[in-house]
Amino acid sequence: MTLLEDPDMGSFGPELPAMFDGVKLAAVATVLYVIVRCLNLNSTTAPPEVGHQDTPLSRYLFKSCPLLTKEYIPPLLWGKSGHLQTALYGKMGRVNTPTLYGFRKFLPMPDGATATFDLFEARGDHSTGDDVTMVICPGIGNHSEKNYIRTFVDHSQRQGYRCAVLNHLGALPDMELTSPRMFTYGCTWEYAAMVGYIKRAFPETLLVVVGFSLGGNIVCKFLGESPSNQDRVLCCVTVCQGYSALRVQETFLQWDQCRRLYNFMLADRMKTLILSHRSSLLGLNGSNIGDVDLNRLYTATSLMQIDDSIMRKFHGYSSLSEYYEKESCLNYIHKVTVPLFLLNSLDDPLIHPSLLEIPRALAEKMPNVMFALTQHGGHLGFFEGAMLFPQPLTWMDKVIVEYADALCRWEKNRPACQRSSHQDMNSYLKRTGVTISEQHNLHRSLETKQ
Repeated sequence: MTLLEDPDMGSFGPELPAMFDGVKLAAVATVLYVIVRCLNLNSTTAPPEVGHQDTPLSRYLFKSCPLLTKEYIPPLLWGKSGHLQTALYGKMGRVNTPTLYGFRKFLPMPDGATATFDLFEARGDHSTGDDVTMVICPGIGNHSEKNYIRTFVDHSQRQGYRCAVLNHLGALPDMELTSPRMFTYGCTWEYAAMVGYIKRAFPETLLVVVGFSLGGNIVCKFLGESPSNQDRVLCCVTVCQGYSALRVQETFLQWDQCRRLYNFMLADRMKTLILSHRSSLLGLNGSNIGDVDLNRLYTATSLMQIDDSIMRKFHGYSSLSEYYEKESCLNYIHKVTVPLFLLNSLDDPLIHPSLLEIPRALAEKMPNVMFALTQHGGHLGFFEGAMLFPQPLTWMDKVIVEYADALCRWEKNRPACQRSSHQDMNSYLKRTGVTISEQHNLHRSLETKQ
């Protein structure tokens, strides 16, 4: 039996290898295109966008804080991806994290809870010669042992700052709850207890308030709850907070920028943390949590579901909307009169761009507010580096201390009668020309933007 040869078959011989080479080139080009898009390699670096009013303080800050006018340059190969910056922060926190030596303080709360914070003394004198304490509130479920906190504290200590770091209630892995509640999105009780202790223990110290992510919401709410909370406070710095609890949770249900996936991962962490305290939440007197609530927790796939089944009940809120409204700093931040520095990153996958209209509006209306927005940095990343490997100290760590140093010098050079230890809210409003009526109007405008 003889096979018939098609005379046209030979004509494809030379073209087949060339066609395969073309397919390979197309595949390589596609892969390169995806890499460039995913790593955002075509994005340019730029100085942060800074919103502010033209005041003597803002002009002084621009002269004293060069990082506000220089380019923030992330690692070339991966640093322009907000997802990779966020992932590296989430997995490692920081690189070459220093070891800290401090003291853990235990504060009994009126409801039977035990608040804890870690105190780290300065490693030298501050450049102004003053006694200054950083009072730091970490992000969701975090504490003083987290790598990004340790790196920031070490840098601040070296610049002459004492540091007090709140351990969120229920966050420490080796400490049991002494009352049937944990930290929530906006409960300021433990932070207020820590600040009160610092003021009593160090009557001459001035305070720099710092909040990371969820901690930013807590510190702004704390300062706005009462004018007395701002006594002896030089300034407040928040990094990567979302400003509106309700709007943040709504955007967490969207798939844009994989936000729904981040929501799932954060919810899984919270479930693990809550369930580690199951016996305390169920067994202690006065608990608002029952077996039914914990059973609902097992099936939760979002932070909103966890807030509804568990978190809001710690303080007896009747609904999820009430919980978010009362726990959000949005209702208090317009009452903060000390210098307020709000830092966010445009490529933060956890913070929807619409939420950034809130700090923009604040910076436009309030003379004490400065809003800085970087092009890159992700969520609490802000890594720096030449090509691949990040530096141990981040741009975020540097800019916070630089801003705090500038405010310390500004305060040092002011007349004694105008310093933070003597000023109250009314005198500040008179000096800046911001009336109570204008504050209420600003609050309404912020709610509209929400």
